[in-house]
Amino acid sequence: MDAAPEAAPDAALRHTVADGVATVVIAHPAKRNAMTAAMWRALPPLLAGLAADPAVRVLVLTGAGPTFCAGADISSLRGDEDPQALSVAAEEALAAFPKPTLAAIRGFCVGGGSQLAAACDLRFAEEGASFGVTPAKLGIVYPSSSTRRLAALVGPATAKYLLFSAELIDAEHALRAGFLNELVPGGQLDERVADFTRVLASRSRLTQAAAKEFADGRTDRDGYWARQAAASGDTAEGVAAFLERRTPSFTWHPTGTSGD
Repeated sequence: MDAAPEAAPDAALRHTVADGVATVVIAHPAKRNAMTAAMWRALPPLLAGLAADPAVRVLVLTGAGPTFCAGADISSLRGDEDPQALSVAAEEALAAFPKPTLAAIRGFCVGGGSQLAAACDLRFAEEGASFGVTPAKLGIVYPSSSTRRLAALVGPATAKYLLFSAELIDAEHALRAGFLNELVPGGQLDERVADFTRVLASRSRLTQAAAKEFADGRTDRDGYWARQAAASGDTAEGVAAFLERRTPSFTWHPTGTSGD
C-alpha cells in the first residue's frame, strides 16, 4: 500500500469530564465516525489518562451525531501500518479500563465500531441502531481476542452468524442476542445514559472494581479484594447507611490495584 495522508482535521477523539463521568466522542462526520489510524493510536493514551484521573468514576464512549462508528477508515493508514494491530491495541485498552464503561450507540455500529462497543462493560442503544461485524466482506481474519470477546458476549452461535455472514442486525436482534443491555426509544438515549451513569458514579468503587475483574475472568485476586474490603471500611459504611436510611459515603479509591 502506498503511504496515505493522515486523517482530515475533523477526525478526532473528543472528551469531557463532568460529574464523575468521562465522555469520549468518536468524531469523524465525513465518514460516519470511521476510526482513522490516528484515532486508533490516540485511544490508549487517552484512556490511560482518564483511568488515572480521580475525578473519573465512569466512562461513556459514543459517536458524534447520528452514528456511533462505521468501522475503520482504511484510507488513513500509512504503508507500513497494520490496521488490525492498531484496532486490537485500542480495543484491549478499552477492555482493561479499570472503571465501568458504557457504549452509548446510535445509528451504525459496524466493524471496528462493534469491536469497540464489545470491549465496553455495558451497551445502551437507541431504537434504529444497526450492528455488524464485517471482515468476511473483505477477506480479513478477525482477531482471535476480538472473536473470543464477541463469543463470550453473545454466544458462539450468534458470533458465528455475525462473522460468517457479515450481515447487519437491528437493535431488537442485538438486544435479544445479549449484545445490548438496554434499548432506548428514539430521542431518549442521552437522558437514559445520564441517569444511569449518575447511579454508577454513586455506587461503591470497591464493589465495581472487584466485580469487573471477576466478571472478566480473573481468578487470582480473591485474597487481594478481601483485604481491600477489610481495610476500606466501605462495607461497614454501606450497612450503616442502609440501616440509617441515608446515602452512603464510600471512601475506597482504586490505587495500586494492578497486582496482588
